[in-house]
Amino acid sequence: MKARIVTLPGDGVGPEVTAAAVAVLQAVAAHFDHEFAFEEHLIGGCAIDATGSPLPDASLKACQQADAVLLGAVGGPKWSDPQAPVRPEQGLLALRAALGVYANLRPLNVHPALAALSPLKEDKLRHVDVLFVRELTGGAYFGAKTRTPDTATDECKYTVAEVERVTRRAFELARERRRHVTSVDKANVLETSRLWRSTVQRIAAEYPDVKLEHQLVDSMAMLLLTQPGYYDVVVTENLFGDILTDEAAAIAGSLGLLPSASLGEGSRGLYEPIHGSAPDIAGKGVANPTGAILSAAMLLRHSLGLEDEAAHVEAAVAQVLEHGPHTRDIGGHAGTTDIRHAVIAALDEHVANAEAFFCGARACG
Repeated sequence: MKARIVTLPGDGVGPEVTAAAVAVLQAVAAHFDHEFAFEEHLIGGCAIDATGSPLPDASLKACQQADAVLLGAVGGPKWSDPQAPVRPEQGLLALRAALGVYANLRPLNVHPALAALSPLKEDKLRHVDVLFVRELTGGAYFGAKTRTPDTATDECKYTVAEVERVTRRAFELARERRRHVTSVDKANVLETSRLWRSTVQRIAAEYPDVKLEHQLVDSMAMLLLTQPGYYDVVVTENLFGDILTDEAAAIAGSLGLLPSASLGEGSRGLYEPIHGSAPDIAGKGVANPTGAILSAAMLLRHSLGLEDEAAHVEAAVAQVLEHGPHTRDIGGHAGTTDIRHAVIAALDEHVANAEAFFCGARACG
């Protein structure tokens, strides 16, 4: 197939991990006879420096015309003044809104070989396989804001339609997994959460084959650490989802391991590792590209419909996590390029083995 993929490397380690993900996608294209055209554009701090805008018009237009968007990271100390009128994260929020990617998918798995790196005891890590579905374009991040010398406000607003669409996405995904949805809110205090809960409860009636339970966000923060293996699909609003998924990432042993996909109504999606720009290690060639590579696998699955190719990439990453090499955040000494080469080599091996198996099954020559 042919696909146009826009890359937004961004700031800090973003360019390094994005380059690794692109190399893996190029290897996939070579193995499976696809044509992936890559087009790089600016976002974040580097875009501010070059154009004055965190999301230049050229970048936005390219993303709107692409089949998928692969992003690195935005931000850094140079642009970290919260009083600044223009900041890198504004570009990311604007991009999410413009693309209409309202559902942020963040899978959490704990690889057995890395269990010792988790702050949790190993007995808590058995069977951890959680998919967070975070509402991404509403809530406090997008609400009206005010500031005076003595007060500040951030409006948290949700509509029924916004809750309905992300809830349906969560239930549809649960049907492909273990058919269990946990909805997280603060309905004992917040009116937006009461709207959220009643809407989720109504939509759940459309999915009688999926179990629904509700959990308050404060207790959910505790339960993620005490019984993470219990959860299947967790759906929640923007702010709560941001906090809970970062907490969950620590369970896996490193922020550098986890991917994300931001999806809307069509097939176009925005894909990025969940880690930040990590300015302390930027340019040193030591960043862990695993999250970016797994984000590329999600791109293959959700935007391009290439399930087999995505599974091959995920299997290659699992092999590298099992046998090494490892970057220093997970106890090794390898660099970003080492991991890229190792994943591509494992991908080559998996594809060759699969071809040999199918050829043998057909008794072909």
